[in-house]
Amino acid sequence: MAKLSVLDMKGKKVSDIELNDSIFAIEPNMSAMHLVVVNYLANQRQGTQSTLTRSEVSGGGKKPWRQKGTGRARQGSTRAPQWYHGGIALGPKPRDYGFSINKKVRRLAMKSALSSKVAADEMIVLDNLALDAVKTKDVVAVLSAIDAGKKTLIVLPEKNDVIYKSARNIAGVKTTLVSTLNVYDILNCDKIVVLKDAASKIEEVYA
Repeated sequence: MAKLSVLDMKGKKVSDIELNDSIFAIEPNMSAMHLVVVNYLANQRQGTQSTLTRSEVSGGGKKPWRQKGTGRARQGSTRAPQWYHGGIALGPKPRDYGFSINKKVRRLAMKSALSSKVAADEMIVLDNLALDAVKTKDVVAVLSAIDAGKKTLIVLPEKNDVIYKSARNIAGVKTTLVSTLNVYDILNCDKIVVLKDAASKIEEVYA
């Protein structure tokens, strides 16, 4: 079993926690993580870019000049792509960039990401994160005490508006729930701070 120290809000060790090896100590699968990250980023794309074709721009209709006898190239419409104010040939249209991934691959990627953080000593287990009021400086003090780094992901077991509002204005710090945890956020941070209860929930979900 992978064993990590459990810290309090002042950065002092209060106990140890044993984590499930099948989740936090597997051999990371790079290809699975890469595929899931690409999928996550693709799903973020809006795909709303659009250009007008020759049938959609205003004007045209009348043939500019007769087919033969003028000495100029034959033209059928002033809204063809080669004309000023003409339509765009082969331009982008709204589309969905998202694609689906097998559930087993998603689970493997999540376990690989968590295991890579544990192996690199970039995962911190926090005993509790209790704040009396919304104060950004309190979260800054906690992150400084536990040496969390510049880019930090805080994983909460359940929704907590006080912690979320206290941390949202700190550059590089992001809060998430176990239910919304994703591979991209895990790999995109310097340190991942997991509350003790959140670690138990992760084991329940992915064990």
